[in-house]
Parts: sequence; structure tokens; C-alpha cells
Amino acid sequence: MSTKILVIEDVPEMSELVSMYLTKEGMEVSKALCAEEALDILKEKVPDLVILDLNLPGMSGFDFLKKFREEYNTTIPVIISSARDGDEDIIEGLGLGADEFVTKPFSPRVLVAKVKANLRRGSEISAAAEEFYAFGDYKLLLNSCVLKKGSEKIPLSNKEYKVLEFLTRHEGEQLSPEKIYKGVWGTEYGDVTAVAVYIQRLRKKIEKNPGEPQFIKTVFGMGYLFEN
Repeated sequence: MSTKILVIEDVPEMSELVSMYLTKEGMEVSKALCAEEALDILKEKVPDLVILDLNLPGMSGFDFLKKFREEYNTTIPVIISSARDGDEDIIEGLGLGADEFVTKPFSPRVLVAKVKANLRRGSEISAAAEEFYAFGDYKLLLNSCVLKKGSEKIPLSNKEYKVLEFLTRHEGEQLSPEKIYKGVWGTEYGDVTAVAVYIQRLRKKIEKNPGEPQFIKTVFGMGYLFEN
């Protein structure tokens, strides 16, 4: 399976140029002209690396990066590609979770080399003793917070991952919504109905028939039970 790259760049000519060089290296490229379009792409496909411009129409690159790290709690590398080269911008970008900052103008060949280096570094980290939980055709990678079906990454929000992880760690236990809420949200106070919402979302992503779940089962009058 080819490496997936998400390029978020509002200048079409620049986006095309970067995509052309990456495609020549056998990578599969998705392009977004704004952060909002990138977030829509992420609902369907999780990339192996993101190239991110900062000066975007609508949501800024900084805001996208913050949302990306919060909702997709992963080790996916992010390379910022921007004409903004002030120390404050670099420090903020790295502080929000970027792995590298490349200043425009740049050589596309140098950018490709940096992409390869970050992917290689990510593969080495993933290859190190990754703790995982296997169920059905799935693997929940507990170090990198990723759900995979074979080699395919299944998009999960940060909360979806935490609910699924909590369920798998309590496999075979009958769990009330209150216990799940306290374990995931870290408080006894709040809208416990959120648990049912996230259970429904997870079933749509991992169950062949969400109406007759194989893994996340409802125990009437009690709550939920995760079975492998």
C-alpha cells in the first residue's frame, strides 16, 4: 500500500508542484486548499504525513494543527511549509506538535527528502515494541493511539479512541455508562448520554452490522460489554 500524504496549501500552483514531486516517489497525495477541506478528507482517510501551510483562508494553519493533534491523537508527522519564518511562528508551530518547519521558498527535492526522513523516523518508532490489543480484524495500537484493520488506518477522534481503549481494557466486564464516562472523561459530573453517542459512532466504524454488534454489546439495564 502506497504512502498517503495530505498537502494543505491554498496556492494551487504550489500544491500541484509539491504533489508532482511526491507522486513521482510513489506516494498517494490528497490536496486541500483550506483547513476545512482537509478536515473533511480526514473523516475518510488518515494520512501517513501532513504538509501544512500556515496562511490559509478561514481556519489558520495553527488552528488546524491544534485541532488535528487534539482530535487525531497520533504520531503522524506534520511538516509546516510557510513563508512565515519568524522565531515566534516556528516556536508556536513546533509547540503545537509540528515535527519540522520548512521556510518558503524551498526546493521541492529538499521537501521530498524531509518527507522521507520523517516517514522513516515514524516507521522506526512504530516498529519499536508497540503495545496493541487485537480483536477481529483490528489492532488498537496503544502507544501511537491508532486503530488499524490490516494495513488500513481507521479514522478515530481522540474521544472515540479513548472510549474504545477503555472498553478493550475492560473486556468481559459489564460497564455502566457512568463508569465509562468517569473512566474516559475523568469526572463523575457531566452529560453521561455522550457515552451512547460515542458507542454508536464506534459501532459504525468497527461492526459489520452496527444493529447486531459483535464487539460492543448492549447489556439491557446495565450498560455495555466488550467481547472479543
